[in-house]
Amino acid sequence: MASTPKKTTTTCHHRNTSSSSASAPIPCCDKESMSSVPVASLILPDSASNSTTKGMSTFLRAESSHPLDPLSVAEISVAVAAVRSAGATPEVRDGMRFVEVVLSEPDKNIVALADAYFFLPFQPSLFLRTKGVAVIPSKLPARRARLVVYNKKSNETSIWIVELSEVHAATRGGHHRGKVITSQVVRDVQPSMDAVEYAECEALVKEYSPFREAMKKRGIEDMDLVMVDAWGVGYYSTADAPCRRLAKPLIFCRTESDCPMENGYARPVEGIYVLVDMQNMVVIEFEDRKLVPLPPADPLRNYTPGETRGGIDRSDVKPLQIVQPEGPSFRVSGHYVEWQKWSLRIGFTPREGLVLHSIAYVDGGRGRRPIAHRLSFVEVVVPYGDPNDPHYRKNAFDAGEDGLGKNAHSLKQGCDCLGYIKYFDAHFTNFTGGVETIENCVCLHEEDHGILWKHQDWRTGVAEVRRSRRLTISFICTVANYDYAFYWHFYQDGKIEAEVKLTGILGLGALQPGEFRKYGTIIAPRLYAPFHQHFFVARMAVDCKPGEAFNQVVEVDVVAEEAGKDNVHNNSFYTKETVLRSELQAMRDCNFSSARHWIVRNTRTVNRAGQLTGYKLVPGSNCLPLARSEAKFLRRAAFLKHNLWVTPYTRGEDFPGGEFPEQNPRVGEGLASWPHWFFNCSPAIDVPPNPCQLEAKDIDTKDNGQGKPSPKGLIAKL
Repeated sequence: MASTPKKTTTTCHHRNTSSSSASAPIPCCDKESMSSVPVASLILPDSASNSTTKGMSTFLRAESSHPLDPLSVAEISVAVAAVRSAGATPEVRDGMRFVEVVLSEPDKNIVALADAYFFLPFQPSLFLRTKGVAVIPSKLPARRARLVVYNKKSNETSIWIVELSEVHAATRGGHHRGKVITSQVVRDVQPSMDAVEYAECEALVKEYSPFREAMKKRGIEDMDLVMVDAWGVGYYSTADAPCRRLAKPLIFCRTESDCPMENGYARPVEGIYVLVDMQNMVVIEFEDRKLVPLPPADPLRNYTPGETRGGIDRSDVKPLQIVQPEGPSFRVSGHYVEWQKWSLRIGFTPREGLVLHSIAYVDGGRGRRPIAHRLSFVEVVVPYGDPNDPHYRKNAFDAGEDGLGKNAHSLKQGCDCLGYIKYFDAHFTNFTGGVETIENCVCLHEEDHGILWKHQDWRTGVAEVRRSRRLTISFICTVANYDYAFYWHFYQDGKIEAEVKLTGILGLGALQPGEFRKYGTIIAPRLYAPFHQHFFVARMAVDCKPGEAFNQVVEVDVVAEEAGKDNVHNNSFYTKETVLRSELQAMRDCNFSSARHWIVRNTRTVNRAGQLTGYKLVPGSNCLPLARSEAKFLRRAAFLKHNLWVTPYTRGEDFPGGEFPEQNPRVGEGLASWPHWFFNCSPAIDVPPNPCQLEAKDIDTKDNGQGKPSPKGLIAKL
């Protein structure tokens, strides 16, 4: 699917938009085990230290970047230069295209070390102690970058890990240095496509003489009116195998070349089949299969304010201002955010967009309680339900095939966000290795959210009310015709809510005069919107303290009591809890008739009523794929077959459809094919007490380097 170019200006105006959202409190209290990397090899005590805090000797060195901070412009440049210089030959180096350069996220013990001793607020309780004495750190290990590199000449995809270090100015002239730690060629995959490739594909098709002849038959000779969106081919047969980098573009046509905000997607060009070799950038197949007249120009196609061509802009809406004369209630230091009792870190990747790290909550006398180690949306799958060409092939993976972060917007105050705003920029590499910056990419602000709690005593007439305020962190991206707005809301009552708004332009199809299709809705003369679904997949790695794994995932259903002596009035119902003890058992579906929800429970902590504490995962509006189970797109999207998956942590198992869904021929890669663990929620023998230690009882099991698996968290489709 083609990406829209980055915009340097934004136009804002009030308009009605339809949206769908998914919201749910996010579960709490799971934590991966400590890394297999020995602590002693990471921490170098300094005998000269003379700084003491409560009996703990520490030697604090200045650290410019927290281990979870996104890569800086300099770090991305260093990583690219290190990989490029490591190329075996000039031909290899010239062929390198940089699909993704991201932070190689460190193990949790490194994060705990950073939060304990190097970054405010200091939290020494987070890190392990030896015989009651805290380990004495001297410095953090060097940060690392992870690069996905596509070689345009060899059609190979490789993954590189580069260690980043800053050499002291007095000795090396202040240069940054990068060292390649590992490199690996990944066979039979295609990485996500890039905006440069989309632009080259469009130019190629528009210059292809048979295509120009086909457009001339449809009355179009001005190629400036033509829009070519390069969609990935998915996988339907061996012809789509990843040995070639392929795209099957969709064609659209505007009516005026001087109107940049005209909705060209309102005039789809159908009947033309194009197959492009994206590696060599050549058209390898072309056919004008069917002459379908272009839909007539619609006077309402232009969505520029004041120029709706027959529409009427709303003029009766008065200005709405959000004023905080004393400033916001949140505090920001770098990428670290504190608000009310919440604290978290802001991250960003080209694939996922906004990533939240180290979410914690100050819980009264219990102090800072970790809630989630990592929250993000890892995939968006959009399967279409029209069997006609080309719509049956439209089953985009908007994160894995395009990148939500790479297609993010530069936000504008008073338009995308209201109130007192804190913005965060995002940096990423372009296809040729240069660094690009999206300014004001992530928006952080407070919102009034109506009433949180109210009660009025009817006897006295006295009322008490508490207003609700929430902290909202968001970003917006455009992938071809669709715009997605992603929000994470944090509330004063400890709730976390995930929300996605869909806006932008529908993906449309053209009809012959008098034609009707039951697989879509007619929205204008000879124009219809094919039925389709949007699946938003969130990965939620839930937490507790470092080195602990005291979690229990429980499914809760409301059950009507059987008729009998316990239900003589036939009105009784109760909740039934089922502990999910294995990955196979924990592939779960929503059941709204039983008000089904899930609780991630900490088995070592109780509330004042003596009940185990936990977070409840409440599914929002939801459904499973409406296509038949034999549908080809489910080869790559087997994870859509269930609403909830609970998995143990294994490094590298980050994306539900695998890291490379583009042209993926492997059935069920990702969640559906990962090894299956059994959760043994009773203390193991000869290990520290751990009621949710995972026990391997199935084939192809993995460990974390210590001979035992590590708990992960939830991957839930909201």
